Amino acid sequence: MPLHVPPAPAPALRSVLAALGSPTAVRESRTPSLRAAQGPMSPELPLPVHELDHVTAAGTSPTRLTGWRFLIRCDEGAVAAADTMLTPDGWAFSHFCEGPYITSSELALRHAEAMPKAYQPRLLSVPELYMLTLWLHADCADDGASGALAPADLLVPLAPAPPGIAAHRPHRAADLLPVLTHRLSPAPLLGSPA
Repeated sequence: MPLHVPPAPAPALRSVLAALGSPTAVRESRTPSLRAAQGPMSPELPLPVHELDHVTAAGTSPTRLTGWRFLIRCDEGAVAAADTMLTPDGWAFSHFCEGPYITSSELALRHAEAMPKAYQPRLLSVPELYMLTLWLHADCADDGASGALAPADLLVPLAPAPPGIAAHRPHRAADLLPVLTHRLSPAPLLGSPA
C-alpha cells in the first residue's frame, strides 16, 4: 500500500532548496558524499522528526516535533539528508548529514510500502538510546506535526539499532515501548557491601 507522506511546511522545503543551491553550504558540510555527488540534487520524502522524551507509567509516550528531514537524491540515489528545525522566525535549514541511517531509512520505507495497510511515515528519535526509528503512524489524516504515538502504530528501528533491538523489524508500539521504558529507566543504585 502506498505510504501517505505528509507535506512538509513550505518554509522548510525552501530552506533546504536554498542550502542545496548554496555552494558554500554544500562545500562546507561534513558530508563527503554530498560534496562528491554528480548531477542535480533534489530533496525528497520529507519526514517529520519527533523525539520521544520518556514513556509514562500509563504506557503513553509523549513525543514532540523537532524538525523535518529530507532525503537528498541525485542520479545514484539518496546521498545525504537535510534537516530543518523550528526557530522563532519559522522553519530553517539546520544541517546536512550522511551515514547508515540514510540507507537504512530508504530500506525501511521500501518495506513499509509493501505492507498491506496504509501508514503515514515519520521518524522517531530516542536520543538517550542513540536510536532512530521509522514510525508508521496508523492515522494517515494527521498533519505529521501532531498525533500521539498510538499502541497500534508500528516502529521500525533503523540500523544501527541499540544492542538487543533488531533493526528493520516492525514492532507494534505497544510491544516496543516497554522495552524502551526499561532501557530509559535509571538503574537502581546498589548498596555498599556489608
